[in-house]
Amino acid sequence: MNLKQLSLPELEAALAPLSPSPTAVRKVFAAVFAHGRKSVTEVARSPQVPRRVTDYLEAHAEMPSLQIVERRKADDGFVKYLFDSPLGGRIEAVRIPIFDEKYVICVSSQVGCALACDFCMTGKLGFKRNLFTWEILDQVLQVRAEADRPVRGVVFMGMGEPLLNYKETLRAAGILSNPAGFSIAGTAITFSTAGHVPAIRRYTREGHPYRLAFSVTSAMSEKRAKVLPIEKTHPLPELIEAIREYSQVRRERAMIAYVAISGFNLEREDAEALKVAFEGIPIKVDLIDVTDPTGKYLPPSAEELSAFRDYLQILKAPVARRYSGGKEIGAACGTLAATQYGGTVMPVPGAATTTP
Repeated sequence: MNLKQLSLPELEAALAPLSPSPTAVRKVFAAVFAHGRKSVTEVARSPQVPRRVTDYLEAHAEMPSLQIVERRKADDGFVKYLFDSPLGGRIEAVRIPIFDEKYVICVSSQVGCALACDFCMTGKLGFKRNLFTWEILDQVLQVRAEADRPVRGVVFMGMGEPLLNYKETLRAAGILSNPAGFSIAGTAITFSTAGHVPAIRRYTREGHPYRLAFSVTSAMSEKRAKVLPIEKTHPLPELIEAIREYSQVRRERAMIAYVAISGFNLEREDAEALKVAFEGIPIKVDLIDVTDPTGKYLPPSAEELSAFRDYLQILKAPVARRYSGGKEIGAACGTLAATQYGGTVMPVPGAATTTP
């Protein structure tokens, strides 16, 4: 029994033959996630847990962990963690400072990624495997354990397409938002998707409280297909209809992530295409500068971005520029690839300080 893998209802079902009280089950659950206990013994011997449950857990439960291989800190305060999983593969997570008040953690959901977005380093790795729920949550547990501020949000924007690992990522989000788990508000948990339409429609039907961010990058199908191969599988009109349904059901603006690429998708015609594509759909646009270590794609100049923001006024929608930090340590959007970059290498007690 992997205690880091089970939702609260699943833990209740697993312990049901022992007839524990609901309070005892919540104590076990909270010991794992809310309090971050390190061992099965610490969890099993939590207050108000009866002896029969303690004995059972000590005999049958486990709590595996990822190994921190290294962590690097950027000048802007972003910290990137490199993890090694006992199940195979390396993944990265990023601790994102929000002013001086809190942290948001960007987590990975897969080892590698199958979508092969052309400006994304993770996509160049190819797909290796899906992460289990416990591997996703352990990223948060370990980063939170070192944090000097509260963790108030989690974004599934690291390595992998989270909606292609639907069951595990949604279970993880449920534990993250459970009051006896990590107690993170559902609206502070965001899944980023490049546009896997069947999963988006399933998500909408099921009515989850978390947010979706839709990576569009161009509202011109031919242009989008050049950088996002998923366009050939789930074309833009199909994606836009799924976004329309999502916005209508939730009665909120859909978050459109738009990777700004110099000389590619920042002309007046690109803004006009967005207006036509999303006519009648309440949206908000997040502009994100491309970060491509290969140099194939370049971020916009200040003048180019300013002109595009002026063009976007025809949308009559909120437009924000999202800061993508930690560039020198490979923590920016699209750069996670389980590799070394610059920045300050921070000591990791009991772990290697360099990447083999």
